[in-house]
Amino acid sequence: MKELDYKILRYVGTLSRAINSAADIKYKKFNLQKGQYLFITRICENPGINLIDLSNMLKVDKTTTTKAVKKLIEIGYINKEQDENYRKGYKLTPTEKGLEIYEKIMEEEVKRLEISLQGFSEEQKKLVTDLVKKMSINIEDYWMEAKNK
Repeated sequence: MKELDYKILRYVGTLSRAINSAADIKYKKFNLQKGQYLFITRICENPGINLIDLSNMLKVDKTTTTKAVKKLIEIGYINKEQDENYRKGYKLTPTEKGLEIYEKIMEEEVKRLEISLQGFSEEQKKLVTDLVKKMSINIEDYWMEAKNK
């Protein structure tokens, strides 16, 4: 195996861990625990999303999503309402407080992007976005298969 073959995922992993670790530290002041900011962003960007779709979007199991959503409801960031079209389902929506935190999270995300892409040309920014997006799409079936075992 060539060095390039495995180094790419190590770099992506390092980037992901650094971003999430810094975010977890910054968002403690908002009563957010490990990775919960991800749930807030996806719910704010997809109001009415259900637990299963949210789990699939974030590539986590339903138990993790259920625990995170429960905590976010308790601290007043998220509402959970019965889905009128599906008796067993629930729709998740942000509260006003959740939308305020979302704005702060997005400001921080812009800052992290600027730092991560420092020194990149516009063409390089587009290229890296397209390539990482393609990697994410490519791994989808692998994740689904592992999840369903």
